Amino acid sequence: MAQIDFGGVVEEVITADEFSLQKAREVLSQETVAVLGYGVQGPGQALNMRDNGIRVIVGQRQGGSSWQRAVADGFVPGETLFPIEEAARKGTVVQFLLSDAGQVATWPTIKQCLGEGDALYFSHGFSIVYRDQTEIVPPDNVDVVLVAPKGSGRTVRTNFLDGSGINSSYAVHQDFTGRAKERALALGIAVGSGYLFPTTFEKEVHSDLTGERGVLMGCLAGVMEAQYNLLRKNGHSPSEAFNETVEELTQSLIRLVAENGMDWMFSNCSTTAQRGALDWAPKFRDAVVPVFDELYERVVSGAETRRVLEANSADDYREKLDKELAVIHNSEMWQAGTAVRSLRPERRKK
Repeated sequence: MAQIDFGGVVEEVITADEFSLQKAREVLSQETVAVLGYGVQGPGQALNMRDNGIRVIVGQRQGGSSWQRAVADGFVPGETLFPIEEAARKGTVVQFLLSDAGQVATWPTIKQCLGEGDALYFSHGFSIVYRDQTEIVPPDNVDVVLVAPKGSGRTVRTNFLDGSGINSSYAVHQDFTGRAKERALALGIAVGSGYLFPTTFEKEVHSDLTGERGVLMGCLAGVMEAQYNLLRKNGHSPSEAFNETVEELTQSLIRLVAENGMDWMFSNCSTTAQRGALDWAPKFRDAVVPVFDELYERVVSGAETRRVLEANSADDYREKLDKELAVIHNSEMWQAGTAVRSLRPERRKK
């Protein structure tokens, strides 16, 4: 393990220097990794492992769009692509990458497919941590591990292809074979992790659910909408409001923050922007603290997962979801975004 100083807190992380791809191949040489679910995380992880020389099969509901996507990606029905139950029986490592609601629905079947010494792999702590709601309790005679890439399934793949990798957390919930940690690290390297940092199933799901409802998506979407609407209310055009709210952030500033950090960003903007940001950042921070406190409490208590399972298990789930997403898509702000993106030089050249 490498010891890295994270602002005064020393953490141990794993990179390919400490756990090489060759070592991962050796650890997994006798394994068949069955990737169950070819929707969000499944494609990126499956393709990366296959490209890294790991024996991979895919389990997916037959005939649907995700099945066809797997075929288009080179998985062959009857050879490397199977119905979910058949793939689970064939795998010695079962990567349970269905949606959270999908895991609940299929668990009674998947549980019967696990053999002694198999590894049950998750990329999210949801089903294990909230087992009082999901009723997912693995048998005692299997390893239960987690590798959670810190990004979308698309990014898992694109970062792998450009050679940068994606950071992932890893955890061991149950070590039946005595090799659970080694298996987890090997799988983490095989799916294309830039580095791996230790966590627990509980910490992973608490931070993940908070992050996606907070800064990563929910908070970001809400703050963008608030600023856009404020500018429009005060007479600014859709183009001006969108560029000042979204385009400048995504096309310029956030890239600089990603490369150098927000401290660098504060030190390298105009003095006018610098003074304003320094004055207003604490106001925004303090304003949202109560919201984040409420959010974290709901995550830890299970209220948020209960909401997810109830909503996503409803018969009319897809219909209601499509209506909610349509409101966002059809809003003036994101229609303005479509127009602004079409004017980017690289798109006009096509």
